[in-house]
Amino acid sequence: MHFLLNLPPAISFLLVAVITTALAAVGLHFVRRKYPAEVLKENHEVAAMIFNAFGLLYGVVVAFVVFVTWSGYDDATKNLQMEASDTIDLFYSAKALPESVSKVIQQGLMDYADSVYNDEVKRMSTEEVSIYAGNPLRRLLDVFNRLDEKSAPNRELYSESLKRLNSLAEHRRLRIFAGNNTIPPTVWLVLLGGGLITVLYTYLFGTKNIRAQYLMISALTVTISWILLLIYILDHPFSGASKVSTKPFAEVIETMQSQSGAEQR
Repeated sequence: MHFLLNLPPAISFLLVAVITTALAAVGLHFVRRKYPAEVLKENHEVAAMIFNAFGLLYGVVVAFVVFVTWSGYDDATKNLQMEASDTIDLFYSAKALPESVSKVIQQGLMDYADSVYNDEVKRMSTEEVSIYAGNPLRRLLDVFNRLDEKSAPNRELYSESLKRLNSLAEHRRLRIFAGNNTIPPTVWLVLLGGGLITVLYTYLFGTKNIRAQYLMISALTVTISWILLLIYILDHPFSGASKVSTKPFAEVIETMQSQSGAEQR
């Protein structure tokens, strides 16, 4: 299933729709060969009531999971943006610190941004990143810990910079948590099992116009499969073609490089 994340979204949704619809149509074909519409009509009255109740329960579960996964995806996006914002704010604030420390902090922030953009976010797709890793960030923390607050020209700015550094570390942890937060297998079992039962349940109904029934079942199958694929994509915010954009860090790196180059000149 992971390969679906790496395909363009349109291709992934089209592929899933074709495969699931074909399987649903084959199943209906065999059922209608054995049970004609006249026999299936005897189930309509009771089956319709049960199908409505089941559809309502399944719809509530699916809607809840979509909401949770979308919230996680949105949180991952916001945390990455806030992380980039903290980085550039610290870069500018460091100018007010002693020059010997300022250069070290600014270089450390550039190393950190480069590490996140070119390495850490990519490794998050394989869940290889730990909240305890991040050597550039650890080095920045060590620099601030060794810095004497009394030696800072502006103590208030130093205090604010320290808070901003802690905020940077917090947003990094939250980003990693959001990337590693996957739907439990038991929930996937309910989602997949419920979707399968919903499609199979429609086989108990029979219409004289078999083409119309094929169209109705195809529409239902495509809708369910697309929603499940959407949940799968949202549950992997740092993987595939639909992953969270790292553009904020690219802009931060460009800004810091231009500022650093201007200062050197």
